[in-house]
Amino acid sequence: MSKKTVLKLMRELGLRCLVRRRKRYNSFRGDVGQAAENVLDRQFGAETAHTKWVTDVTEFNVGTTKVYLSPVLDLHDSRIISATAGPSPSVKMVTDGLRMAIDTLLPDEKPLVHSDQGFQYRHTLWRDTLRGAGLTQSMSRKGTCLDNAVMEGFFSHLKEEWFRIQKPETVEEFHAGLTDYLEWWNTTRLQERLGYLSPDEYRTQLAAIV
Repeated sequence: MSKKTVLKLMRELGLRCLVRRRKRYNSFRGDVGQAAENVLDRQFGAETAHTKWVTDVTEFNVGTTKVYLSPVLDLHDSRIISATAGPSPSVKMVTDGLRMAIDTLLPDEKPLVHSDQGFQYRHTLWRDTLRGAGLTQSMSRKGTCLDNAVMEGFFSHLKEEWFRIQKPETVEEFHAGLTDYLEWWNTTRLQERLGYLSPDEYRTQLAAIV
């Protein structure tokens, strides 16, 4: 059945789909700190692991509480390298996640790290952490979410496939469900662009070939 037919039937029945209907969290707080060039320039492909990372912050409403999530995703195979979550989208929270990701690197691995122009990524703590690890910073152009489209896509999948279905009612349920989802994403969830393998399966397959 075509999408147009489905849309027509939904309109006749008065049905509305909530998928992708969201108020996007906006981390921009004005021109505070220093912005970086858009080095990534929408070149989302990566031949090898740990050459291009993307990150962002998204917001969840859990009961009467807000929870913020900051993952780091490898563009090579869409694997989530690290993720931190907490009640505030603080510079410390996102930088702690960056440091967790950096700890997975070998000495010769120096990925480009791309984000939007949120205040966290313009802060000296974030920039100094990148510089100290020898990593290159990249930022989307102001107000251009497509410059970080892969990260936006991950957030959409996360909310469609887990959050809107499971609807955690407490922060404890949120963290438990998030941990399960991220493990499933890395180890089990098939992705078309990876030849219908999970990120871990794809990485293992390439390692066997090499």
